[in-house]
Amino acid sequence: MTPDDEEKKPGFDTIALHGGYTPDTSAVYGIGQGAPRGVPIYRTTPFVFRDTDHAAKLFSLQELGNIYSRLMNPTTHVLESRYALLEGGHPLSGLAVASGTSAVFYSIINLARVGDNIVSSNALYGGTYTQFKNILPSLGIEVRFVDAEDPSNFAAVADEKTRAFFCESCSNPSLQICDLEAISSSAHDLGLPLIVDSTFSTPYLCKPFDHGADIIVSSLTKWIGGHGAVLGGIIVDGGKFNWKGGNHPLYDEPDASYGGLRWGHDLPEELAPLAYKLRAQTVPLRNLGACISPDNSWSVIQGIETLSLRMERHCENSHKVAEHLQAHEKVAWVRYPGLPTDSQHEKSKKYLKGTGGAMVVFGMETGDPTAS
Repeated sequence: MTPDDEEKKPGFDTIALHGGYTPDTSAVYGIGQGAPRGVPIYRTTPFVFRDTDHAAKLFSLQELGNIYSRLMNPTTHVLESRYALLEGGHPLSGLAVASGTSAVFYSIINLARVGDNIVSSNALYGGTYTQFKNILPSLGIEVRFVDAEDPSNFAAVADEKTRAFFCESCSNPSLQICDLEAISSSAHDLGLPLIVDSTFSTPYLCKPFDHGADIIVSSLTKWIGGHGAVLGGIIVDGGKFNWKGGNHPLYDEPDASYGGLRWGHDLPEELAPLAYKLRAQTVPLRNLGACISPDNSWSVIQGIETLSLRMERHCENSHKVAEHLQAHEKVAWVRYPGLPTDSQHEKSKKYLKGTGGAMVVFGMETGDPTAS
């Protein structure tokens, strides 16, 4: 890429406003031409095919297109593309689902099965921790928890059945910042992908792909949507991991649920980089059905438009709150990576744009040991 090309790339705010949507002025809308400037909501379940040959090509992944709104929808496609572009991914690399926990669940079962394991940071959102500790093991997938403060802990417990490493960029609620470059390097040395939940950082503060991550998951319910009005989640495929490297049987063996396709080997060349996303779309999403509604997709798109402005103010406000609490006589401790005294402060310079993020955690001074 030349310097001129770099200058022509749209910036974060331009993508947040326009990414993934180009009004089609050649189409007829109502009584004539004149494309909608805002993203339309497509409230439809099925889509019309040109002919039977077109339908066959869509179902066999020879072409990409709309089949059924559980799989894809034009409104949701704009959301997926816009978010993927904000993360530095390909515009076709995003897959929106019903919630952040669904995104996490699908991200794991899309590469692991009975007898397999993943290695995960133990600093996780409570719902994810329960899913990993109780639900995945009941399905035959073991999760090995480690302290991510030492990135070498991941490789120390991995074996030939390990399919991925997992961590949160900034954990909810303990605000532990993971050293993504070190963890991803360790994963790649073993031929494994790193999955990063970036909910608490958002692409405004941290882009995990820039630090070696292979897959990003995020809740769209919180800062991305921004208004506390809708639920949603998303998976983004970095498109660079080698799924035919021999460490992922789900990508080497014929998939009986999809016509015997070997996901790591049989896709057309132009779709091969999206093998993980396409499998997530056509296997877990198609068959388990945790799809996002087009109305929720549209609402999240509205939130994305103001993401940078809101994150700036969130970080500014949280820093002031943290400083106030740190000086308060009734506060026992404050966890905020933006404070110079915080154990995560140095990592926040690299992974949170030098801010402390948008959340503050603290404990009260009290004689009750449980409350403290």
